[in-house]
Amino acid sequence: GSSLLTGPEGLMAKERENLKRLKCLRRYRQRYGVEALLHRQLKERRMLATDGAAQQAHTTRSSQRCLAFVDDVRCSNQSLPMTRHCLTHICQDTNQTLFKPCQGSEEVPCNKPVPVSLSEDPCCPLHLRLPPQMYVPEQVLAVPEELEAAPTDLYLSAAELQPTESLPLEFSD
Repeated sequence: GSSLLTGPEGLMAKERENLKRLKCLRRYRQRYGVEALLHRQLKERRMLATDGAAQQAHTTRSSQRCLAFVDDVRCSNQSLPMTRHCLTHICQDTNQTLFKPCQGSEEVPCNKPVPVSLSEDPCCPLHLRLPPQMYVPEQVLAVPEELEAAPTDLYLSAAELQPTESLPLEFSD
């Protein structure tokens, strides 16, 4: 690129201007001076912060267990992410809003946690109420005996269906 500016034949003014513009565009997104130094320092601080946070989250996350007690024995299941309870005991957390206990039916009560969905009363798959059947099979209609014993004179044979005269292929107006 620089040899073009100092070549023996040289460049026209318009070509030199285009070359300068091209060089400017090549380094358009690069940072220089103080801006480059501050950007590099910010990247290093972010790397240290995220590496430390990720490592700390990994060590604490692997050791988190559910806080629920069943018959004075602490639950041994791992807690859900960002919570203090496992999936079985998540409804004991009063601050969570993603799960509700299944209402069950009158015969079989159920408290299994189910995710809150668009429905008013979420249910587990065991107590899910299916919508009414939309397809109703047609009833077979009984054919009256009068129609079954219809005379066969009304039907044309295959020979009678054949045309008797040939029609011309061309039609005139």
